[in-house]
Amino acid sequence: MAISSTIHKISLNIANMDEHYYQSHELTVAKHPSETDFRFMIRLIAFMANASEQLSFTKGIASDDEPDLWQKSLTDEIELWIDLGQPDEKRIRKACGRAQQVIIYTYHEKKAKVWWQQQQDKCQRFNNLKVIHIDAEGVEAMMKRTMQLQCNIQDGEIYLNDDSSNYTITLEQLNA
Repeated sequence: MAISSTIHKISLNIANMDEHYYQSHELTVAKHPSETDFRFMIRLIAFMANASEQLSFTKGIASDDEPDLWQKSLTDEIELWIDLGQPDEKRIRKACGRAQQVIIYTYHEKKAKVWWQQQQDKCQRFNNLKVIHIDAEGVEAMMKRTMQLQCNIQDGEIYLNDDSSNYTITLEQLNA
């Protein structure tokens, strides 16, 4: 018998001073059985960094054909494709061909550096690609089935807190 996904309810208040975006989101997000708590929180951080009314979570790990997050236009065109981790060149090429903008968020610094050294030259040709490293060590400690989070974004840093903890998360763009 297969293990089912865990459902998380998240009340999220975002104040993004860099993008002048101030909004509350009530999210219901599924955590795949094979997904770690840390990766789940990275997915949530990627949502915060790009939040809009149209941005949505997808099947993610459960589907090879969809990113972790995407934003679609009213005509069903993919405006923003967000992947996490270290995708291969074929997946990057596919994403850049299908979406107006692609963002890859890496995490686990040592693995990300090795991956980026291997991919950097291959990714130069994609004008619609951003590669950003998220440094969010320890943030998985915030993970609960029900979360109330406050997110403040300023000068490329994310300040994330709940009723008992605070984290400063840095975003470093790897490609120019």
